[in-house]
Amino acid sequence: MPKKEKVGTVVSNKMEKTIVVSVAEKHPHPKYGKIQNRTVKFKAHDEKNECHEGDLVRIVESSPYSKDKTWCLSAVLERSQEV
Repeated sequence: MPKKEKVGTVVSNKMEKTIVVSVAEKHPHPKYGKIQNRTVKFKAHDEKNECHEGDLVRIVESSPYSKDKTWCLSAVLERSQEV
Protein backbone atom coordinates (compact mmCIF):
# COMPACT_ATOMS: atom_id res chain seq x y z
CA MET A 1 0.00 0.00 0.00
CA PRO A 2 1.49 3.38 -0.95
CA LYS A 3 2.33 5.94 1.69
CA LYS A 4 0.00 8.92 2.00
CA GLU A 5 1.31 12.35 1.01
CA LYS A 6 -0.06 15.75 1.98
CA VAL A 7 0.91 19.30 1.01
CA GLY A 8 0.52 22.14 3.48
CA THR A 9 2.09 25.20 5.07
CA VAL A 10 4.30 25.23 8.16
CA VAL A 11 2.49 26.89 11.06
CA SER A 12 5.12 26.34 13.77
CA ASN A 13 8.76 25.27 13.97
CA LYS A 14 9.40 26.05 17.64
CA MET A 15 10.04 22.43 18.65
CA GLU A 16 13.34 20.63 18.12
CA LYS A 17 13.22 18.53 14.90
CA THR A 18 9.42 18.91 14.70
CA ILE A 19 7.19 21.11 12.57
CA VAL A 20 3.43 21.63 12.63
CA VAL A 21 1.90 21.56 9.14
CA SER A 22 -1.56 22.92 8.38
CA VAL A 23 -3.33 21.09 5.54
CA ALA A 24 -6.51 22.51 3.96
CA GLU A 25 -8.95 19.88 2.71
CA LYS A 26 -12.14 20.36 0.70
CA HIS A 27 -14.94 17.81 0.75
CA PRO A 28 -18.73 17.81 0.41
CA HIS A 29 -21.17 17.88 3.31
CA PRO A 30 -22.55 14.35 3.82
CA LYS A 31 -26.21 15.36 3.53
CA TYR A 32 -26.37 18.62 1.58
CA GLY A 33 -23.37 18.27 -0.74
CA LYS A 34 -22.01 21.78 -0.20
CA ILE A 35 -18.21 21.93 -0.46
CA GLN A 36 -16.65 22.70 2.92
CA ASN A 37 -13.12 23.74 3.82
CA ARG A 38 -11.51 21.94 6.73
CA THR A 39 -8.05 22.62 8.14
CA VAL A 40 -6.15 19.82 9.87
CA LYS A 41 -2.79 20.18 11.64
CA PHE A 42 -0.15 17.45 11.53
CA LYS A 43 3.13 17.17 13.45
CA ALA A 44 5.96 16.10 11.16
CA HIS A 45 9.59 15.11 11.73
CA ASP A 46 12.16 17.60 10.36
CA GLU A 47 15.58 16.01 10.85
CA LYS A 48 17.69 19.01 9.78
CA ASN A 49 15.49 21.81 11.20
CA GLU A 50 15.39 23.35 7.71
CA CYS A 51 11.78 24.60 7.63
CA HIS A 52 10.51 28.00 8.69
CA GLU A 53 7.01 29.31 9.28
CA GLY A 54 5.13 29.94 6.03
CA ASP A 55 7.02 27.37 3.92
CA LEU A 56 5.01 25.15 1.58
CA VAL A 57 6.03 21.54 2.28
CA ARG A 58 5.18 17.95 1.36
CA ILE A 59 4.89 15.44 4.21
CA VAL A 60 4.79 11.64 3.96
CA GLU A 61 3.24 9.11 6.32
CA SER A 62 5.81 7.11 8.30
CA SER A 63 6.18 4.89 11.33
CA PRO A 64 5.56 6.72 14.62
CA TYR A 65 8.34 8.94 15.95
CA SER A 66 6.37 9.77 19.10
CA LYS A 67 2.78 9.79 20.40
CA ASP A 68 1.60 12.53 18.02
CA LYS A 69 4.28 12.53 15.31
CA THR A 70 3.61 10.02 12.50
CA TRP A 71 4.56 12.14 9.48
CA CYS A 72 7.97 12.98 8.00
CA LEU A 73 9.11 15.95 5.91
CA SER A 74 9.58 14.88 2.30
CA ALA A 75 10.39 18.12 0.49
CA VAL A 76 10.24 21.89 0.84
CA LEU A 77 8.27 23.01 -2.22
CA GLU A 78 8.43 26.78 -1.69
CA ARG A 79 10.24 28.97 0.80
CA SER A 80 8.46 31.82 2.56
CA GLN A 81 9.56 35.39 1.89
CA GLU A 82 9.80 36.19 5.61
CA VAL A 83 12.85 35.10 7.58
